[in-house]
Amino acid sequence: RDLLAATPSLRPTIGWISSDFGYRVSPFTGGREFHKGLDIANREGTPIIAPADGLITCAADKWLMGNMITIEHGFGMVTNSGHMHKLLKKSGDRVKRGEIIALMGSTGRSTGPHVHYEVRLNGVPVNPTNYIMD
Repeated sequence: RDLLAATPSLRPTIGWISSDFGYRVSPFTGGREFHKGLDIANREGTPIIAPADGLITCAADKWLMGNMITIEHGFGMVTNSGHMHKLLKKSGDRVKRGEIIALMGSTGRSTGPHVHYEVRLNGVPVNPTNYIMD
């Protein structure tokens, strides 16, 4: 039961996928780069939710990621959500799956309002779409 509660299975927000996980052409350099997450775009202020239960270990401005939240879910699973307009949680907060943690924005290295959403398993970026079940 704990493993299921810790597995990031919810899509973190509503919107359209503007960039997939994997290799892509950088919108900044035009060169080929590996994109470690999934970009989901919508209007600034769109709610971002916790994809699973966990502990917020970072809620801060992280330069390229802008306003970012990192959630440790346990069992080696961590999610990162970046480019937020406003963070609604702080480091040390415990969150439940589906709880609103931030509002979408365009902070850091961003081309418009979206959330950059990463899932990491034992520190290695994995494709978030393999986990989203809703």
